[in-house]
Amino acid sequence: MRYVLGIDLGTSAVKALLMNEKGELVDESVRSYSLIHEKVGYSEQHPQDWISSVREAIEEITARFQEDVSNIVGLSYSGQMHGLVLLGDGNEVLRPAILWNDTRTTEQCAQITETVGLENILRITKNRVLEGFTLPKILWVQQHEPEIYRKVKKFLLPKDYLRFAMTGELHMDYSDAAGTLLLDIEKGDWSKEIIAKLGIDPEICPELVPSTYKVGMLTESFASACGLSPATKVYAGGADNACGALGSGVISKGKTMVSIGTSGVMLTFEESKTEDYHGKVHYFNHAITDSYYTMGVTLSAGHSLSWFNDTFAKEESYDELLSEINDIPPGSNGLLFTPYIAGERTPYADSNIRGSFIGIDAIHTKKHFAKAVMEGIVFSLRDTLEIFKSSGKVIEELISIGGGAKNQHWLQMQADIFNATIYKLKNEQGPGIGACMIAAVGSGIFKDFAMAQEACIQIGEKYEPIPENVKKYDELYNIYTQVYRQTKALNEQLKQYR
Repeated sequence: MRYVLGIDLGTSAVKALLMNEKGELVDESVRSYSLIHEKVGYSEQHPQDWISSVREAIEEITARFQEDVSNIVGLSYSGQMHGLVLLGDGNEVLRPAILWNDTRTTEQCAQITETVGLENILRITKNRVLEGFTLPKILWVQQHEPEIYRKVKKFLLPKDYLRFAMTGELHMDYSDAAGTLLLDIEKGDWSKEIIAKLGIDPEICPELVPSTYKVGMLTESFASACGLSPATKVYAGGADNACGALGSGVISKGKTMVSIGTSGVMLTFEESKTEDYHGKVHYFNHAITDSYYTMGVTLSAGHSLSWFNDTFAKEESYDELLSEINDIPPGSNGLLFTPYIAGERTPYADSNIRGSFIGIDAIHTKKHFAKAVMEGIVFSLRDTLEIFKSSGKVIEELISIGGGAKNQHWLQMQADIFNATIYKLKNEQGPGIGACMIAAVGSGIFKDFAMAQEACIQIGEKYEPIPENVKKYDELYNIYTQVYRQTKALNEQLKQYR
């Protein structure tokens, strides 16, 4: 029996999954690590923490493995997007990694837009300039830490640095490169135009490869430390959202998924690299060669619920907090929540906007607030659904993954607010499954991703929209969409007091 490992390098933890050649998950291990918040808006991590955590996670799996470890024939990766890792002369890390949720680069975003031009940015990258992307982070280091920037020989994204530490090989796959704001989507190469206009040395950009590209083998030292064979083949891997799409079966036309984790994502498959959404949603390369996906992002999806739970119901588990929400009618008896507690990405790209509870009444209890938070998160994701629909897409079915798929009331809420059939997966591991699929296709266990999907992904429960709820949520969504416009100026005034 042959096996593959999928390494899912997340923001707060890494998960290693072991899959057999039948597409069955047979083991997993998780290790967490901390974030560094030196100042307001800063979010960093030490890349060494990723390496030690991955080593420990794999070692736990190999210690339980009953067969010869040479049967683990390949491994690949899913990784948190946009984070900046800078390497110097000897490929040493020059500073902590600046992560996707770091918002210090507003000034650099304005500089990029002014210097390159918004129309050019959209033409080349198909994405607007946002604080989360990698390019503004490079400029921030260039301007604020020039002594470090002068030493830079290469930049990588988080999972690419992890892969380098495990193999000694420097590469970046297209799906992750698409989130840097430096990739020319249609040409499939680093944008010479953007690089030249911003005075960036093109030599710091790594070699681009497909997700299933075999970058090499594990180093003897890493293999020995975690109990794997040094003959284990290593494949490039993909961005977490691309791998999440793979692991959810979004690999062909008409397939769409919704993911509610720390952030929220609605993602749909794109066959062409020439569709034009005018930057309203993200447009990225898929982990499948010559395929693409578009997606909208809610910055604080599950984060909004965890914030509420930690702040107002710390003594309760999520199950306890959500146990009675189904007794509360759609709309939480006139209470609305907007999940902009850390700014918002889609459709507003506004780092200053903040969340609101609207319609607070003396009848409202903690359960009303909890349900309003959940509804507000799904309303925010519907903003993306409406963008897709306005482009002519017909979306009547969605795969739901992440924390939002772990509660039956939340799954029904998604069906009602999206007015679509919602499917839950039997074994939902999202990006980690996608990483396993990349390793399995790369190593020839499956001839393509269609075969991998058939073996690895099984549909579970189905939730159909309830007509009376759909009608009520349509009315409430129309009210929800007014909140942003009517609170924007107030939030601008409040910014100075944060």
